[in-house]
Formats: sequence, structure tokens, C-alpha cells
Amino acid sequence: MDGGRPTHVVIGANLAGGSAVVTMRSEGFDGRIVLVGEEAHPPYERPPLSKEYLRGETSFEKSFLVAPSWYIENDVDLRLGTRCHRVDVNGRAVELDGGERIAYDAVLVATGGRNRRLRVPGADLEGIFELRTREDADHIREAASQGRRAVVVGAGFIGTEVAASLRDLGLEVAVVELFDAPLVRVLGSRVGRVLEGIHRDRGVRFHFSQVVARFEGHRRVERVVTDRGTSLDCDFVVVGVGIEPSVDVVRDSGLRLENGIAVDARCRSSVEGIYAAGDVANHQHPLFGASVRVEHWDNALKQGAAAARNMIGREEVFDDPHWFWSDQFGVNIQYVGHAPTWDELVVRGSIPDLSFVAFYLKDGLVVAAAGLGRGKDVRRAAALVRARRPIDRRSLRDDEVDLRKLAVGAA
Repeated sequence: MDGGRPTHVVIGANLAGGSAVVTMRSEGFDGRIVLVGEEAHPPYERPPLSKEYLRGETSFEKSFLVAPSWYIENDVDLRLGTRCHRVDVNGRAVELDGGERIAYDAVLVATGGRNRRLRVPGADLEGIFELRTREDADHIREAASQGRRAVVVGAGFIGTEVAASLRDLGLEVAVVELFDAPLVRVLGSRVGRVLEGIHRDRGVRFHFSQVVARFEGHRRVERVVTDRGTSLDCDFVVVGVGIEPSVDVVRDSGLRLENGIAVDARCRSSVEGIYAAGDVANHQHPLFGASVRVEHWDNALKQGAAAARNMIGREEVFDDPHWFWSDQFGVNIQYVGHAPTWDELVVRGSIPDLSFVAFYLKDGLVVAAAGLGRGKDVRRAAALVRARRPIDRRSLRDDEVDLRKLAVGAA
């Protein structure tokens, strides 16, 4: 408590944390709010880091969630460049590096994730970058301005977006990927190969079903060698092989940790008064009947807001079907739903024309949809995912059948 006012502490000055803070104030919470972040910047959107910002097409300031002055105007105690050491559950206090303790009534853990590192020989050479922060993007852009050959390790969203941006900047780009196509775990091989074709047509070279065995060079990386003996000369490397949730601040706090911080449908952890949102939250999803941890912009924005509303007593179930997007070489890719596995793929539209929606079905239900050049259809498919009812396959394939009417019928 702060002079009789309740205190809410948000750990993580990122999109989820920033969304939570903005939501608390906009919905009438007049208690003390403390927002703690390790970076020197107020909350900002990360998607431009691999696209427009990396290519030098937009300024960093345009990515701020709200203007920096908003935090002062709305009485938010913003602690930037500050690391949270731990959450003391018994003492109901957040302990910062240096020993300062902030007593809390509720805490939101929005610590996000840290990039996975490759533990192979040569991984400590100069010129090997990762992408998570504004500074990371600056380092990659500087390397791109001085070099002409890049190797990207990993063909997930970060890897493919960086590869596209570097190619747009005129560099020679090679990609090393464990699976047989880009984004296999999300899109599957059939749709992933469509993305591969888009990249290949623009000069990106892929090396699938391979992993990095070692990096070679004198002080600075000069080549990447894979487990199949492929040797790729380069001026720098960008590694994008996923993230792992950052749970250090609560590791000894008694919270249930399972692929992040396990939370219920209202973003509440197993310890009273502690919530989690964003990349770090493994959320018991009422729509999918499973725990889901999502690492995308839209989820961070919405889940941070939902957690905030629950912290101020709204009792809101978070059941968003999840939507995300990517732009690569001018092609828009969108996805809605959650499909760790599926047993059927139904396609509407034309794959060769790069204008289609692929519906992922499990036991007859539409659990996800992905589309190229059909963002409106993908967003309409969210209602099909929510319906949790069988849909006629012929109607799914037929471009003449309005997806909105299908969704109404399913509901």
C-alpha cells in the first residue's frame, strides 16, 4: 500500500507490460503503478525491428506504445534500465537489483523471453547477432551496411523476416534451417514451401534439414559450417532459433512453472496476487482446452490488457483465438487460431497465385487458418475457430461461400 492506495507492480516494460499499465489507468485504477523494465526505452512494438526499422524505413520513436510523456502525465512510476531481482511472495514485495523493495498488492510478470543461444564452437565470435531489442536491430543494420553476405540461422518468423529485409537491402542471404521448409511447426510443410518459393524467387538460398555445427573465423565470424558439411562464407550471422520464457524473477517464489508461468483463464498464477501475460505466460485457454504460450504482438497487447482488468477486479476470461501476421517481400501472411497438430488441411483459393486460405482441421473442427493475401478471410475465420463445430469441407473450399455465413451457421 502507498498512503492507503493499492500498489500494482508490472515487471517488464514491454508491449504486454505497457498494455497492462495503459489499461489500468484508462479503466479507472487510481492506485500506485510501478513499471519496471531492463531496457532503457519505454514500451515499444517489436515487429518493426525485423522489418521497417531494420531496413531504415521508419524511426524507432514511431514504435512506442504511447508517447513517453504519457507515463508522467498518468502518474506511472517508470523504472527503466532497472532489473527486478525477485518477487518475495511471503513478504509481498518486489525486490530490485541493488536491494530496493517495493511492497505490492498485485504483480504482473511480463518478462517476455530470452533468445535461445547456439552452444557450438565459435559461437562467441564477433559478428554473430540475435534480434530482440532495438540495440540488436541497430547492430544488424550496421553490419548490413558494411557487409554483403549474411547467414541467417533459423527459418521461423524472425529468421524469415530478417532474411527478407537483408535481401531487400541488397545482401546475399543464406538460411540454415532444421526442418524441411520455413515455419513448419506453425504452417506445416505444404504452406511453408509457398513461403520458401517467395524467398527463393528473390534470391534467398535455403539449406534445410541442417543445423550449425560450428562457426569459423579469426576473432570475427567468416563462415558457418553445418552438420552436413555445408560451408557458407559470410560477413555476419543472425541467429533466430526461438526464445525461452524468462522466469528468473519467480523461479524460487513457489509459482507453478511449466513452459513459462502457468496461469489460468484469468491470467492468474498459482500464487494469489501474481499474474502473468505475454511471452512468459502459459495460459490455460478455455477455447482450446489446453495450456497455450503465444509469442506474438497481438497476444501481448490483448493479454496484457486482460490481465490488468483482472488485477483491478474485472474477473475477465481471456479466450482470444490468437491472430498474428508477417510481411515478407511485400507478401502479407496472416494466421488465426492454435494448431500444434492437425489431421487435415483444406485450401480455399489459389496457392500458385499466392491468394489462398488454408484451414487446419483437427477431428473435423477448424482449429486454425493461415492465409496469403487474404487477411480479411483469415480474420473472418476466427469465428470458425471459436465455433468449435464441424464445418462442411466443400463450403470451406468454395470461394463463393461467405465465411461469415459459415461462421454464423457453425455458431
